[in-house]
Amino acid sequence: MKLYYNNRKKGVKVSKEEKKELIMKTALNLFAKQGFYNTTIADIAKEMGMSVGNMYNYFPSKESLAKELLIYTSKKFGDEIRKINEMDISSKEKIKKIVELYFNMALNEPELVDYFMRVYLSNKEIFANGCEGMLCVSAFVTEIMIFFEEGVRKKELKNQDFFAAFGLFMGYVGGLAFLNKEGILSKPLLEYVEPVSENIYNALKA
Repeated sequence: MKLYYNNRKKGVKVSKEEKKELIMKTALNLFAKQGFYNTTIADIAKEMGMSVGNMYNYFPSKESLAKELLIYTSKKFGDEIRKINEMDISSKEKIKKIVELYFNMALNEPELVDYFMRVYLSNKEIFANGCEGMLCVSAFVTEIMIFFEEGVRKKELKNQDFFAAFGLFMGYVGGLAFLNKEGILSKPLLEYVEPVSENIYNALKA
């Protein structure tokens, strides 16, 4: 990552935790663009301006790095959805805010969405040991679950199987984000926030 490389040239000291986060962000970009199997530790080290040996001081393997990235992206999504869950607004309004959040992340931090879709969902075998079920994405899934449970409790959303509702919601927004990336949508992605939110709410409302 250029920031680390430039700081190193200037003699700016980077803490171990800061360096670890920079490695993760660099790996996130490379995994999202190139895929897990086409990206090597050497690729990440080169991008960082580090030696391969030094990389292993932070992550013992590419698989361990991939798992930590999954936890990182899940927490990033989860933290933002928690803020929405804590708002004193209706489930309908929360749906709109979650859709808007996802679309903005797809536009401004596409590597986060790409990593989840391209690496996690496409290469589940990488996460077979240590990330069983939804263990490594629990921060994100838990907040979505809280959103649904609160909506049901307030009698705003129908009581249904969580994964059916989760799949409907995330499949819809994920599908639109994918179509936007492929250049298929006829309008800018954010112009779909209103109709997509309305459709999701109509499918979930009590």
